[in-house]
Amino acid sequence: MTDTDSTGRGDTILAAGCVLWRRAASGGVELALVFRPKWSDWSWPKGKLKKGETARAAALREVQEETGHTCRLGPDLPTLRYVDHTRREKEVKYWAAESTGGIFTPDNEVSDLVWLSPDEARECLTYERDRELISPALVAIGLDQHRGN
Repeated sequence: MTDTDSTGRGDTILAAGCVLWRRAASGGVELALVFRPKWSDWSWPKGKLKKGETARAAALREVQEETGHTCRLGPDLPTLRYVDHTRREKEVKYWAAESTGGIFTPDNEVSDLVWLSPDEARECLTYERDRELISPALVAIGLDQHRGN
């Protein structure tokens, strides 16, 4: 794959996002999922890089835009590569990111935000590729995949 610029013109669309999390009252963690009505799917907050933007900056911006939350980026998570709905290669760089607060406001792009246990998130996520980020995110947060509820 050859990337011609940060906007993804060329062979690969470049994007970034986060597995956004917060501590739950139960002592475990909750993960934030967003619903995108255009695609009728539940996914992690993510989006395309703007020209000249770094993946880290894009991840922080997309979390803010899609969830209303600010966050602290933690460890890198696996980068997902797949063919998108336009049949173009897409590469999405992810981080585990702890919410530092905010208020969600629905809009045309994201109509709903839910905070779920890791097991509930696994059931709710639309795409298998997104489910594959839960275990590495829990390890990055400091929880194993069996205690993350």
